[in-house]
Amino acid sequence: MIDQLVEQARSKGLQLTGEGGLLQQLTKAVLESALEGEITDHLGYDKHDPAGKDGGNSRNGTRSKTVLTDIGPVEIDVPRDREGSFEPAIVKKRQRRLTGVDEMVLSLSAKGLTHGEISAHLAEVYGADVSKTTISVITDKVMDGMAEWQNRPLDRVYPVVFIDAINVKIRDGQVANRPIYVALAVTA
Repeated sequence: MIDQLVEQARSKGLQLTGEGGLLQQLTKAVLESALEGEITDHLGYDKHDPAGKDGGNSRNGTRSKTVLTDIGPVEIDVPRDREGSFEPAIVKKRQRRLTGVDEMVLSLSAKGLTHGEISAHLAEVYGADVSKTTISVITDKVMDGMAEWQNRPLDRVYPVVFIDAINVKIRDGQVANRPIYVALAVTA
């Protein structure tokens, strides 16, 4: 099936990656299918199923949303319900980025890039316009977590294992023997 999709995309002149490429279209289709499955589960009936007619809460169209993914921005249609009680889990309300972007921002920040350089990198590689403020929010979340970890209460005793080894070459006649002597110390 994948080979057929790739061949069909090539025959139509469609690029695999990039704006409007096959990967973006597949990502859009997968996300939208998952969201449709979620709303079907939430409402208890399939789309166009007569069981949902006059049953209270029902589908109420979609709203367009752009999410930033590892392959660039993808515009998806998120289904809605009349009561407004549908809370999608795949792409949550107010979520603008799927997970991989946060890790990339943190990695680039750890390597010493400024917020402006990270924003420029994401725009160049993924075509995604991520503001310096968004990058600050992502890195601040991690800094809060790091500060909490650094100030956590410590145990009174931590077991420590020291391992040391020495490799000594010994020649016995024409045969080389290599015994390894290991010293092990455990302290508390």
